[in-house]
Amino acid sequence: MVFHMAVRSNPILRKTNLAVCRAWRSWKLRLNSSTTCASSGPGSLDRAEELSSVSTEKPPHTPVMLKEVLQYLDIQPGQVVLDMTFGGGGHTKAILNMVPEVTVLALDRDPTAISLAEQFAKEHSGRVKPLLGRFSELEALLSSVDIKPGSIDAVLLDAGCSSMQMDQAERGFALSKDGPLDMRMDGERYPDMPCAADVVNTLDQQALASILTAYGEERHARKIASAIVKARRVNPITRTQQLASVVAGSFPAAVLYARKDRLHRPAHVATKTFQALRIFVNDELNELHAGLRAARSALAPGGRLCVITFHSLEDRLVKSFLQRDDLSNVDHFSPKKHGKQKEKMADDVKGCGSAYWLPLQKKVINPEKDDVQENPRGRSAKLRVVLRR
Repeated sequence: MVFHMAVRSNPILRKTNLAVCRAWRSWKLRLNSSTTCASSGPGSLDRAEELSSVSTEKPPHTPVMLKEVLQYLDIQPGQVVLDMTFGGGGHTKAILNMVPEVTVLALDRDPTAISLAEQFAKEHSGRVKPLLGRFSELEALLSSVDIKPGSIDAVLLDAGCSSMQMDQAERGFALSKDGPLDMRMDGERYPDMPCAADVVNTLDQQALASILTAYGEERHARKIASAIVKARRVNPITRTQQLASVVAGSFPAAVLYARKDRLHRPAHVATKTFQALRIFVNDELNELHAGLRAARSALAPGGRLCVITFHSLEDRLVKSFLQRDDLSNVDHFSPKKHGKQKEKMADDVKGCGSAYWLPLQKKVINPEKDDVQENPRGRSAKLRVVLRR
């Protein structure tokens, strides 16, 4: 197994969810022989077909808060910019068009995204350098292309899942599209890496409930975990809409779409379950923490950092990191402790604040109404911008 080792070493996550950590240890032993993803059922595509299925004739997704990102990064000719989540390349494309003399380092853990970055590199000779890897691998990747610490002028970190991943049914991210229950952002790089189907079919009920509570902030985690365990006794859960149906079946029909998103539109009751599994499978919070540390090391004094998050767990972690530097005593999953932590962080800001960061905007920046209407998936986005001291 190549992920969740950081749960043991990172106190932010280790102290919050011991049930999940214990489950991982026992699960690793049981997964040595086989994984559910190996037989995810009809409809799954070969990875080569997936790469070729990405069309470059139109943008794979709309970049979130593009105007604000360009404004706060304030990129100048000749600078080096690090796009830490290249995705569909929307932000990088805008940067290249706005400042022709800029060099963009395009990082992404998803080989599909890197294939697009390589096309950008051909179109903009010498100005785009694709980097395939995770946030936690960034320092080594930068070293491999002779980028020294403290030499980058601007960094954009766009957390979460890209529209390109959500729109491909065979990736298994979206509950609205039937496909293999996968959710791995870089599964082809790590063939033995467990997928979402492995999680729902292997972990015990307590561990499943812990994952849904910690990573999905799901109030009905125990009920959903119980329904999953009962359903998998009959047949393994290997498809996205199969899981969505199992979750929906644990609720009365009247509340299936009773939840509302930030646009007050009906939201499926399984939405938080899918979010929790995706975060868990890809170890996203540990990776985000590693990415913030790597960005801090890479930026030159006076360099700018823009971080976009899409849910409260991400934003809470980013806010803590930018205000306190040290996350060792922060429990990001405990609502009871969170109030005390906010008071402590406020005291830190009133005092010396961060030794590394100077806020360019005191309050978090949210998308404008017009942007949300044009790109509803960015409705929950939050942007935080700081200057490296």
